[in-house]
Amino acid sequence: MAVWCITMTPDNFAKTAELGWRVQGLKSRREKTARRIQPSDKFVFYISKAQAFGATVEVASDMFEDHELIWSSTPDEDYPWRFEIVPEVVVEDSQAWVPAEDLYDDLAFVKKWPREHWKLAFQGNVREWPWEDYEVVTAALQQAAG
Repeated sequence: MAVWCITMTPDNFAKTAELGWRVQGLKSRREKTARRIQPSDKFVFYISKAQAFGATVEVASDMFEDHELIWSSTPDEDYPWRFEIVPEVVVEDSQAWVPAEDLYDDLAFVKKWPREHWKLAFQGNVREWPWEDYEVVTAALQQAAG
């Protein structure tokens, strides 16, 4: 079982919420990574403009390809590598999202960068994470969700 941090805009986070937390797509240039993702893996959602975490989900299917426009970034991007997902902890109220910087000391992955450059850890659409970081974020989200 692997953990993947998915970076998305607040609008794309809202799109996944509108879909009832049933499906998530990855950018077209992430096909190689998407092929490594398996059912029972975990996604941690990092919302870029808010610099915060908003949800964790479990991957419930193998990857499939779909070009229906749901999420948006560049004009030609359709996030074709899709997965069925099941929500675990979701904080839909943006005021309650967990600021990533508040978890810096507890997250192993972000320590690859100096504290003043921690945001570099979240560039790109998807990256594999240590299991311990998933546990830290999940606990913080559960507390934020009340």
